[in-house]
Amino acid sequence: MIEVKTVIGYGSPNKQGTNAVHGAPLGAEEAEATRKALGWDYAPFEIPEEVYADYRTNVAERGAAAYDAWKQLVEDYKQAHPELAAEVAAIIAGQDPVEIKPEDFPVLENGFSQATRNSSQNALNAAAKVLPTFLGGSADLAHSNMTYIKEDGLQDDAHRLNRNIQFGVREFAMGTILNGMALHGGLRVYGGTFFVFSDYVKAAVRLSALQGLPVTYVFTHDSIAVGEDGPTHEPIEHLAGLRAIPNLTVLRPADARETQAAWYLALKSQSTPTALVLTRQNLTVEEGTDFDKVAKGAYVVYETGADFDTILLASGSEVNLAVSAAKALAAEGAKIRVVSVPSTELFDAQDAAYKEEILPNAVRRRVAIEMAASQPWYKYVGLDGAVIGIDRFGASAPAAKVLEEYGFTVEHVSEVVKKSEIKRHKIGMPFIPIFLEIIFLPCQTGQNLL
Repeated sequence: MIEVKTVIGYGSPNKQGTNAVHGAPLGAEEAEATRKALGWDYAPFEIPEEVYADYRTNVAERGAAAYDAWKQLVEDYKQAHPELAAEVAAIIAGQDPVEIKPEDFPVLENGFSQATRNSSQNALNAAAKVLPTFLGGSADLAHSNMTYIKEDGLQDDAHRLNRNIQFGVREFAMGTILNGMALHGGLRVYGGTFFVFSDYVKAAVRLSALQGLPVTYVFTHDSIAVGEDGPTHEPIEHLAGLRAIPNLTVLRPADARETQAAWYLALKSQSTPTALVLTRQNLTVEEGTDFDKVAKGAYVVYETGADFDTILLASGSEVNLAVSAAKALAAEGAKIRVVSVPSTELFDAQDAAYKEEILPNAVRRRVAIEMAASQPWYKYVGLDGAVIGIDRFGASAPAAKVLEEYGFTVEHVSEVVKKSEIKRHKIGMPFIPIFLEIIFLPCQTGQNLL
């Protein structure tokens, strides 16, 4: 560690060492006094001729010669290796040398079960086979985040072309390094850590978004389902926090199929960073999940028929839960639709017609399910809807026990839906004036029902 002692505003006779030079100009008089104090006998913006002469000789001419030599080297390389030279030219131009396509990812069968962190590793390894400039790593959690490119070893001095980077236990530094690599251009970079540790890298994520850099952040262990790790490792407010960052796409895929699509979208992004939020527990590939529709942000994965009167919305692992609850309710005669919402940002970007198609305004009985803060969901369910979310910290216990205690079960989801239905029927009785329904219904059903 090198410590450098400095004086702020050095040379200013009246302001050096004070806060007066921290965020304000010196002013004409003090600037003149500073020039005299430093022995600079030139007018404002005047550059001495000897500076120009030195620059021409030691910088401009030397640089021009070096540039001409480099141009000749590139031309020789093009003649000797035309295909590789085309890749180099693309990288220098800040472009992907090879285009990633949906067919680069393997087809997944319905019913396939896997944690989305594992699905992510399969997807990124499929991408690594196609994209030579795709690389990244983890903040010392590669084998938990599943961020390892299997065909390569670790990158070090002796193996500089290997694509697995050991960032160390320093999430923020990892994010800033990724930003620098993305700013260089021509590279597709990613970094991983536990979702709860996204707090440590968030300033770098914000800079990715602010600078329009297509960095991919891989966040695993996304909910209270991590179980025994307890409240310190169980994210609650983190989804809402990331969703609040402008120009950041947050994708929480429901299964392996949506995870592939999430990676595809991240790798196609040109000026928006992506946060992939992934599970430790296994999720089943639903019949209704669709690779292509993930780009819409939200779409229908299950429906009893066109005359549905209830909508369940969910992201990530809760899509499995929502579909199971919907099927249980359908067996009792319910008319219900389930909407997977892998990305609220992508859905919000759709036109009004698509939003109405997925969430018809006439269907007001809506329940959102997500193992996180309930805040982001009320813009979809409204005051007359319900959110099964978490507005307190997690707990330490086996995952199944925690999920049961926090209400993420088929039984509880079904109970919330039925309770919402009963309340609406009670208040909407013919002999009660309609204004009572308008006034009191939100009060009774627009709550965070754990």
